[in-house]
Amino acid sequence: MHQVPPTEKLFIRGDFNGHIGSTTCGYDEVHGGFSFGERNGGGTLLLDFAKAFGLVIANSSFLKREDHLVTFQNAVAKTQIDYLLLKRSDRGFCKDCKVIPGEILVTRHRLLVMDVGIMVKRRKMSARRRPRVRWGALTKDKAQELEGRLSAMVAWRSSGDASAMWSTTTDSRREAAREVLGVLTGISSKHKGDWW
Repeated sequence: MHQVPPTEKLFIRGDFNGHIGSTTCGYDEVHGGFSFGERNGGGTLLLDFAKAFGLVIANSSFLKREDHLVTFQNAVAKTQIDYLLLKRSDRGFCKDCKVIPGEILVTRHRLLVMDVGIMVKRRKMSARRRPRVRWGALTKDKAQELEGRLSAMVAWRSSGDASAMWSTTTDSRREAAREVLGVLTGISSKHKGDWW
């Protein structure tokens, strides 16, 4: 787990069959202080594992009613043995973690869920500004000039495979349109698209 790059998000979910207890007692960096029951040997091992690998136990990070903490329930007992772990550095991504009451699965384990908020970075405006042909400047005179330039071009009449011919044709037509009509570099409110 030490080989997981810092940019990667890591979520571990499992039935660990250990009780971490309701108190932190030396595990403040991995135990949020909100849990259920008394700590046992399996819970101590889980806390040591989380501490060694820089993880935090998401279940223990949010104050919840007992119904939202109990992950296993049968006629004899109710316990918290299922846990969700994530990197300590990613703790801010976890918005909530709880058990869904009433959702008892076939194995008598209850559904444990975590709300995760991951922000997707948007590209900066400058990255989206690419030069565009000024189609608004197209007048009858400019259209005739553009037609003359396109007719005079021999490059678009090239031979070879279809992909190369298409690239040559579109590149030469775009270049002619840029020379005749000019170029805009700002952000347009309406995209008119390419006409070819």
